[in-house]
Amino acid sequence: METVLSGIRPTGNLHLGNYFGAVQNFIKMQESYNCFFFIADWHSLTTHPTPQDLHNNVTQILAEYLACGIDPEKATLYVQSEVPEIAELYLLLNMNAYVGELERTTTFKDKVRAQPENVNAGLLTYPVLQTADIIIHKATKVPVGKDQEQNVEIARKYARRFNQMYNVDCFPEPMPFNFGENLVKIPGLDGSGKMGKSEGNGIFLYEDAESIRKKVMRAVTDAGPQAPNSEVSEPIQNLFTIMKSVSQPDTLQYFTEAYANCTIRYGDLKKQLAEDIIAFTTPFKQKIEDIKANKKYLHDVVQLGTHKARESASKTLQEVRSVIGFRQW
Repeated sequence: METVLSGIRPTGNLHLGNYFGAVQNFIKMQESYNCFFFIADWHSLTTHPTPQDLHNNVTQILAEYLACGIDPEKATLYVQSEVPEIAELYLLLNMNAYVGELERTTTFKDKVRAQPENVNAGLLTYPVLQTADIIIHKATKVPVGKDQEQNVEIARKYARRFNQMYNVDCFPEPMPFNFGENLVKIPGLDGSGKMGKSEGNGIFLYEDAESIRKKVMRAVTDAGPQAPNSEVSEPIQNLFTIMKSVSQPDTLQYFTEAYANCTIRYGDLKKQLAEDIIAFTTPFKQKIEDIKANKKYLHDVVQLGTHKARESASKTLQEVRSVIGFRQW
């Protein structure tokens, strides 16, 4: 059974794009792959070195994953900082990672431009820690977006470099996995592009109803159809795409036909879409609150995930230490 690994930073909630996209595929993958899903709290410190409430941020994301359907019995769901073996492998890999190649990575250069006052060593060696996350479980598939494919390529390079330096076949070379046609892409509310955390164009699963209404009513539209059966503009098509995911088919059909015959009123469309989003997200919000309130369940989930992740990681680390030449005294 192939091993899949994916992580998420505890610096933002899951939005509709996450849920209909990657998370739905994770739920399917946990049935047929050996899945490792982790909360990347160490990674979050590269851009948020002094988080206001790191533990509660981790708890929130963990509860959201569980509410969406990630099963801790089927997949290994864990918190990165609870697995110290990752940090040791990260240290060992850093000995064979070179400053020049790290400085040339696209993500590092982008972050330097975005946060010139906080160019820390963790930011520079982010791909090395990401490599450790992946290869410590000998993952062969890594679900990533296009912007992260270079870091998976770096992980492939470091896995290959270790194997060649020590003349072993220790690590498989991981491959990026983007789900292909199976990935549903939910657009944002700003008229173009996909829904995202940093873009400010998303609707979150844990969002309150009034905030959802305000966001949807501010969504970008156009001047309206100029003739019957005219081509649907991108901003309106985006709203229809979201509606297709959260509304009843007859609701989508009603507004699609109204657009085609030039009788559509965007205010009515937005009001209906907002209420349908609220109806869709409310059960998730309740599940998340129930899970967060059940401290024992969360503790048990973390303990189970930590046990499974450390069992896997320790086997790999013992092999790595032996290959390099470390011995028990």
